Amino acid sequence: MHRKIVIGERTFDLELLSAADSGDVRFRLEPSQAGSGDGREASVIEVAPRIWSVLIDERSYEARVLSDDGPVVVEINGERYPVTVEDPRRRNRTRATQSDGGRVSITAPMPGKIVRTLAAEGDPVDAGQGILVMEAMKMQNELKAPRAGRIAALTVREGETVSAGAILAVVE
Repeated sequence: MHRKIVIGERTFDLELLSAADSGDVRFRLEPSQAGSGDGREASVIEVAPRIWSVLIDERSYEARVLSDDGPVVVEINGERYPVTVEDPRRRNRTRATQSDGGRVSITAPMPGKIVRTLAAEGDPVDAGQGILVMEAMKMQNELKAPRAGRIAALTVREGETVSAGAILAVVE
């Protein structure tokens, strides 16, 4: 899985390498300038609510999430950094949300497990209404209808494991 991440004034390419059941997440982060070759692999694990242990080049850092409404603010060694993650699928979903009609697919943002369905095929839905609850990396995420319409297809069941980018539901 690839994402763009903006930390302060700098933009990076983030590649998720692995996510273990223990909560350990390994990733590669490199500056967005092509060919810079300055990429680093890192490992993070949540050690307490809103506190993360980050291991980079065998050095450990404590990252505290101070705010997560709007841009996330993270404090490391007394320095505060605004952090935003750009998901290319979200940009596409936003564009689809603004369209007048047609079908819009709801896709899995990352590998995970469907823990609950909140709507059934054929149900009318409002924009922002919850459709599914998915668990990924020990967190539950509610996936919502991008616009008002009707559930044309619900392609998953509770308990099913899905891969990143899998189409979970279609709203028309």
